[in-house]
Amino acid sequence: MKELIEAIVRPLVDKPDQIEITEHEEGHQMIYRLSVHKDDIGKVIGKQGRIAKAIRTVVYAAGSNSSKRIQLEIND
Repeated sequence: MKELIEAIVRPLVDKPDQIEITEHEEGHQMIYRLSVHKDDIGKVIGKQGRIAKAIRTVVYAAGSNSSKRIQLEIND
């Protein structure tokens, strides 16, 4: 899943070497935290959060066959 998130985000940002994805498990949830350079945060979130919503939709669909609920947080 981390590879999928990175593959989606890498073309969007100017500094792809500063993409960090951490994975945390809480009960029946898998939480992925995405951090990018502060100049790239707007590119990942998009206007009115449209890009962030699209990324979350793809990640949730990819994790739908998993028994755990997937959650993606974007840290600014």
